[in-house]
Amino acid sequence: MTPDRNQIERLSLTWRDAPGLWGFLTTVDHKRIAARYVVTALLLLFLAGMVAVDMRFQLAIPENTRMTPQVFNEAFSLHGSTMLFLVSVPLMEAMALWLVPLMLGARNMAFPRLGAFSFWLYLGGVLTLWIAHVMDITPDLGWFEYPPLAGPTYSPGHRADIWAQMITFTEVAALAASVNVAATILKMRPPGMTLARMPVFLWAMLIASIMTILSMPAIMLVTSMLIADRMVSTHFFSPAGGGDVILFQHLFWFFGHPEVYIIFIPATGFVSSIVETFSRRKLFGHSVLVLSIIAICALAFGLWVHHMFAVGLPRLGNDFYTAASMAIAVPAGLQIFCWTATMWNGRPWLATPMLWVIGFIATFVIGGLSGVMTASAALDLQLTDTYFIVAHLHYVLIGGALFPLFGAFCYWYPKATGRLMSEGWGRIAFGLIVGGFNLGFFPMHFLGLMGMPRRVYTYPAGMGWDTLNQVATAGSVIAVLGGLVFVGNAVISYWRGKPSGADPWRGSTLEWASESPPPPWNIAYTPVVDSLTPMWDDRPALRAMDGLSADMREVLVTSVTDAAPLYRQKSVEPSVWPLVTALAVSAMFIGSIFTPWAIVAGAIPIGAALTGWFWPAPRPEAGSQREAS
Repeated sequence: MTPDRNQIERLSLTWRDAPGLWGFLTTVDHKRIAARYVVTALLLLFLAGMVAVDMRFQLAIPENTRMTPQVFNEAFSLHGSTMLFLVSVPLMEAMALWLVPLMLGARNMAFPRLGAFSFWLYLGGVLTLWIAHVMDITPDLGWFEYPPLAGPTYSPGHRADIWAQMITFTEVAALAASVNVAATILKMRPPGMTLARMPVFLWAMLIASIMTILSMPAIMLVTSMLIADRMVSTHFFSPAGGGDVILFQHLFWFFGHPEVYIIFIPATGFVSSIVETFSRRKLFGHSVLVLSIIAICALAFGLWVHHMFAVGLPRLGNDFYTAASMAIAVPAGLQIFCWTATMWNGRPWLATPMLWVIGFIATFVIGGLSGVMTASAALDLQLTDTYFIVAHLHYVLIGGALFPLFGAFCYWYPKATGRLMSEGWGRIAFGLIVGGFNLGFFPMHFLGLMGMPRRVYTYPAGMGWDTLNQVATAGSVIAVLGGLVFVGNAVISYWRGKPSGADPWRGSTLEWASESPPPPWNIAYTPVVDSLTPMWDDRPALRAMDGLSADMREVLVTSVTDAAPLYRQKSVEPSVWPLVTALAVSAMFIGSIFTPWAIVAGAIPIGAALTGWFWPAPRPEAGSQREAS
């Protein structure tokens, strides 16, 4: 169904944002909110990368004095905290916020204001950490802040408090975004898109959102307990008062290990979409891929102790976690098999997004193999806190998450901008980043086996570590150059790229049914789905249904299992209240760094902001009500 000019004009009037700054502050358009997430996180990725390169220059030669131990600790903490809490998870959330409604043929998210609130609160966490860095009060105890070092005795001042509240900012934002994504997928699928017909991408985002909802409270709880120990003299982690420092590690890693898969599982959705499109055939083993994601979700919550093999826990318990850590390689291996079989039986088109998938598979397999090695408690006891673990961590997180993300960026860039990125420069960026990454991190396996410990700011000459550190430093520089080429390609293509049309890759899923870039209302008519690949099976005309008003913001609500239409739900108008609420919450979080009374005082403006948020909207006029009914 093709909308006429009158329909387009009515939709434009209904779904437009206010012009200027007010429209920027009040928008609830999921695409604009997601774009802000992406731009902010990519800027932080660059900054954290520069910090990492700075550390590599420090370690390039022995007995180097360009960084003091304090500065190195701050750099390590800033890099790790930014990459894990402010870049990796938010980027995956942003992709979900941008793509999920488009892939569902929906006009917006289930809770548009909650999406806006999540970004503003995330921005508060970003500013908290990086303004503290500018003010020279950077957290300096790593990205995990273990007590007793993080306790009041050994860490006076507010560095540890800033880290803990930065965590609270980002995790509340992540919870808000995850609830929004899960509700949208479960209750706003188009008619006919049963659970069995959901693309792997939607399954991946749904499972990652559920994992976030289940795991994030643990890290918010443990950081709140740490702040209470520091601010009001509780003894959760103080052995002198009956507390236990190991309790911190249990709670932290109960979140920390699922977080690895909260980052990785969305990447499986990216890879599945790209492999299907560029292999020109349906995914091999769709059900196997979905079940493997569910299996990874279940196993991920039973692995946290493999980060604690060196703390002196009972050996019998370590054996169980060793088995679970090795078992999770099975569903991950099934995914690799399904993607490889799809490419093998298809007609692969080696465009830039597909190159990133191939680079991901090769890199992630290396990281997975080293993960199986460190799953052994006996071997992990020897390798923990060495550069072998640094290599494994980066192969899993960068190779397993950022490489698919770069591929997804290239794949959906035409949908977001209406223009194609340069293939030539895209291949150059791919070669520099993947080559530089492997040159930078593969030697760290050998450095770890040779005994080089993590988190050392220098090392004595004569240890035999000099050459490998110099190679790793050169690799990091090459990877950064590749990143600059990648960003330059994206920026220049935005202005000068070749027009892409609505569906340049001839994709199989519903996001390609809308214009490129999509209008504020995404799609005029609700599609009707009969298969896993509606854009392939229903061509040349995608079946659609009418019924949503063009004069009122409405979305379709469907049943959870069968996606049967239930009713039309009014979608909210642009609002400043998400921003106001985020400012009130931010003031409370920042104030609590300095005094516990900020929690009490901060409840008042938060309550006022929430009252404005939920204040009943005026009833629509009678004429518009009849049309919507």
